[in-house]
Amino acid sequence: MLSDFKKFLLRGNLVALAVAVVIGVAFGAVVTSLVEDLITPLIAAVGGEPDFSALAFTINGSEFRYGSFINALLAFVLVAAVVFFLVMKPVNGLVERMNRREPEDPTLTRCEHCRMDIPVDATRCGHCTMEVTPAAGA
Repeated sequence: MLSDFKKFLLRGNLVALAVAVVIGVAFGAVVTSLVEDLITPLIAAVGGEPDFSALAFTINGSEFRYGSFINALLAFVLVAAVVFFLVMKPVNGLVERMNRREPEDPTLTRCEHCRMDIPVDATRCGHCTMEVTPAAGA
């Protein structure tokens, strides 16, 4: 039973997941610090008030702290913006650049039977030997 537990713990997926969680927590701390320590004070320098937590109203003895909600909402929007513009856009650009294909050769088409590239004017596939209809304009 102990060896099965050891195999479970050292399974590749579990280790990869643990690493992803640790890196995710560290990344979250970096993004949170960027928003709280740099972006929020910058907004406060322009707008005036960095903390809305004191904003509240009372109805029948119940206090509604809508300022805390505004703080949480602003923090969420700022974190989402930082992740989108500083992580997602650059990563998507890199992935797109890596996945670019060479332009298709206009002298080739695909065989509808075996999906291999063949000349556009071919009447029979050189791979599967099936008869094919030449491409339009060939």
